[in-house]
Amino acid sequence: MSDYFVHETSVVDDNVVIGEGTKIWHFSHIQSGAVIGKNCSLGQNVNVSNNVRIGDGCKLQNNVSLYEGVELEDWVFCGPSCVFTNDLTPRAKYPKGRAGYRRTLLRTGASVGANATIVCGHTVGRWALIGAGAVVASDVPDHALMLGVPARRRGWVCECGEILPEELACAKCGRQYTQGPEGLQEVK
Repeated sequence: MSDYFVHETSVVDDNVVIGEGTKIWHFSHIQSGAVIGKNCSLGQNVNVSNNVRIGDGCKLQNNVSLYEGVELEDWVFCGPSCVFTNDLTPRAKYPKGRAGYRRTLLRTGASVGANATIVCGHTVGRWALIGAGAVVASDVPDHALMLGVPARRRGWVCECGEILPEELACAKCGRQYTQGPEGLQEVK
């Protein structure tokens, strides 16, 4: 008896690590070399490609595909049908394979809205929030609120998910921030 759940319609290849408390729902495919952390939830029709790493507490909604080269740290949220790429110049006739894949990193707590696209080769910062339908084609600072096509920073977001006012103090949870070189940093 395993300490995680995989729905009977899903396929888990050999050489996969799945953490305790993780749930993998209908029609999903976890490919060889994938590592999935503890207490994750993978919705219907999720594909986790070869050698993808997913941290603890991540939530992938329905129809999300994580291609080789994508890494999620802890507590990352991927909304329904969001898209990750791994090759900037794909050609069916001239496949590059792993050597051509660009690394994409989503840092702790980042959230990606429904139908957003993350172009490969970029880092989405800690607790950043990518709006639904946005197209991220550059690195994203910590706590940035990114909207539009192409995605631009339209504000800042607290760790708890509230959009921050100009003074960077959250009315909901009381956290306060200051702007630093990587984006926002919490004032301790």
